[in-house]
Amino acid sequence: MFSDTEYDLIVVGAGHAGCEAAAAAANLGSKVLLVTMNMNTIAQMSCNPAMGGVAKGQIVREIDALGGQSGLITDRTMIQFRMLNRSKGPAMWSPRAQSDRMRFAEEWRLTLEQIPNVDFWQEGVTGLLIENDACVGVRTALGIEFRSKTVVLTNGTFLNGLIHIGEKNFGGGRAAEKNSHGITEQLVELGFEAGRMKTGTPPRVDGRSLDYSKMEVQDGDANPSRFSYLDTPALTRQRPCYITYTNEQVHEILKEGFEKSPMFQGRIKGLGPRYCPSVEDKINRFADKDRHQIFVEPEGWNTVECYINGFSSSLPEDVQYRALREIAGFENAKMFRPGYAIEYDFFPPTQLTNTLETKPVRNLWLAGQINGTTGYEEAACQGLMAGINAHQRAHDKPAFTLKRDEAYIGVLIDDLINKGTEEPYRMFTSRAEHRILLRQDNADLRLTPMAHALGLASDERLARVRQKEADTAAVLTVLEKFGIEPAIINGFLAERGSAEIHEKTRALNLLRRPNIELNDLAAALPELAEKLAAFSIEAQEQAIIQTKYETYLQKEQQQAQRMRELEDFHIQGRLNYGAMPALSHEAREKLLKIQPETLGQASRISGVSPADVSVLMVYLGR
Repeated sequence: MFSDTEYDLIVVGAGHAGCEAAAAAANLGSKVLLVTMNMNTIAQMSCNPAMGGVAKGQIVREIDALGGQSGLITDRTMIQFRMLNRSKGPAMWSPRAQSDRMRFAEEWRLTLEQIPNVDFWQEGVTGLLIENDACVGVRTALGIEFRSKTVVLTNGTFLNGLIHIGEKNFGGGRAAEKNSHGITEQLVELGFEAGRMKTGTPPRVDGRSLDYSKMEVQDGDANPSRFSYLDTPALTRQRPCYITYTNEQVHEILKEGFEKSPMFQGRIKGLGPRYCPSVEDKINRFADKDRHQIFVEPEGWNTVECYINGFSSSLPEDVQYRALREIAGFENAKMFRPGYAIEYDFFPPTQLTNTLETKPVRNLWLAGQINGTTGYEEAACQGLMAGINAHQRAHDKPAFTLKRDEAYIGVLIDDLINKGTEEPYRMFTSRAEHRILLRQDNADLRLTPMAHALGLASDERLARVRQKEADTAAVLTVLEKFGIEPAIINGFLAERGSAEIHEKTRALNLLRRPNIELNDLAAALPELAEKLAAFSIEAQEQAIIQTKYETYLQKEQQQAQRMRELEDFHIQGRLNYGAMPALSHEAREKLLKIQPETLGQASRISGVSPADVSVLMVYLGR
């Protein structure tokens, strides 16, 4: 019965990557089978109950602009919203939301169940069906074979996962869930390189046992925004988070457990995330610090469970418990479960093409933590891109990729396939050289027209983008035509510490000044405010950014165009870089391994210098 069932795409794993992959391919028209070991943990937030953050928030907005689901589901289930880095330039503004963990997973499952093209199967996958160097399906633990045109693996931390708590360790892909065997071993036999990585999670505690009066309150924004560009429900009430700190007594107790630490005693071989270290790693690496920040994050609207952000640990459970109770506000804390570290298999992503398809095996895509990344957002965007491209392949359509100047998603994939990663890869704004172009406020302008051409973004989304573009242009016209007399505005300028004007000036010219904001100018000029009232806040914001950052935006676009010239120069076939003595030894080694498709890609490979690129240009007759 099962072996006769043929799918366009099989997705293995129903975490953030798997859910986005399945939804994207199915919404594009593919017949999809989503295979998961546990239907009750679809889209589980395994770590903190939050989406977004610095650079990650930009990714969620890009997923939404492309027609993905993560932004919509976050908006429907969030309990707090904050726009981070508002004091900095707009390239740094980053949306972040606390989510209701149970509602988030429920909403994802219900969303998938409402897509007619998605079928489900609850069981572990132990192997892939390979024919003529191409993946044609999967084999489950029961021996059932499901066949398909394409397969996407999104196994997260489950491949040979090993959980560590102090001197204890046991197999598992997540707390209370078994790990997965067979896929790693088969892929290694097929010629893949595999490695081990490590991540961790903090203890969960009973919020009823905490004394919040001893902590700092962290409220959401007074006027909370949203992730999606569609009209998702406004957040009318929010739950606060809280901030407290470790202290020297906490550190001393934690140090007592170092001799039983799996990380310090060498029992953990995988590399952990540099930018999200365990609490024992923090007090070891930053011995000069007498305290570290702890964020107390509620897990939902109604549950009492709290996530202790900043206290990730794999120390013995009794050490964790005693140390927790020395933190201000935690004196009577009750622990639901201790923190733990988990080691798991991953596959260095230099083995992938820019669509996330594997090079050794055709019609097989990898997405998420299996590629060495960390974070829900990084996983979700990879799943989206893998799902789109698996669909495209299944229906003989061209691949869909994003360049570094088009999206953070493009930066992430380009970094992975060209530079690889030896530690869990996390997105930062600093990784994007064109981040002034890649803001959270313009993801729809950048990406929705592309997604609409694919068939993934709806007509409604495209209409909204066109309206936003038209309104932005109209706002700029209003500001360009609105003249201001010196007598009317000089008092306002003096209050702002800005130079007075001596002749009639356009509003647009005043807005180019760094200390003049449109809201303040409109408040001082009721006639201008009346003209602007016809346009959305988003259109006004676009007009302000385009005005204030006009020169910077032009420079970024020029730099991006220069890089595109290298991207447009394609390298045909596999080249024998080893036979090019003018290349450096490291460049020959890396180029042979990665086999870049363009000069632009070659230029971004770690170890390939500008001189090496010049040699390639000469060799290729540029």
